[in-house]
Amino acid sequence: MAFELVSGLAVKDFVLDLKLCRVLFEDNKYYPWIFLVPMKENVKNMTALTMEERYQLMREIALAEKVMFKLFPCDQDNVAMIGNMTPQLHVHVVCRKSGDPDWPGTVWNSTTGKYDPDVKQSLIKKIQDEFKAEMQNPIYEINK
Repeated sequence: MAFELVSGLAVKDFVLDLKLCRVLFEDNKYYPWIFLVPMKENVKNMTALTMEERYQLMREIALAEKVMFKLFPCDQDNVAMIGNMTPQLHVHVVCRKSGDPDWPGTVWNSTTGKYDPDVKQSLIKKIQDEFKAEMQNPIYEINK
C-alpha cells in the first residue's frame, strides 16, 4: 500500500513535497495555515516514525515556521499535532495575530472564509517559492 491522504486532508490544496512531508494549504482567509503530513502509509502518530524521521519532521517544522513567518508576519505561530478527528499524523502551522477573529482562543472551531481562487493560487505559489529558497539551507536534511 502506498502513501495516501485520509479524506479530511485529501481535500486540502497541495503545496509541495519535502523530504519527509507533504505540505498542504488550508483555505481559510483569516489565518495563514499549512499542514505537514509525513508521506508514510498508516501513520497516525509519531510512534510510527523512526528516530531519524522524527528529527527530519522537526527540521521540516522549523522550515515551515520560517517560511510562514517570513511571508505572513505574525504575533504568534501555532504548531500542533492533534489527530482526534483526522486519523493521520499531520502538523498544523498557523500564523496568528493579536486581534484576529478568534484571538486569543484556538482556531479549532474558528472563523472561516475561503480565499478568492486567484488569491489562493498566488499564496500557494509564494509559499512554494519560499520553501524552495529556504530548502537550500543544508540544516533541513538528515546527515547520514
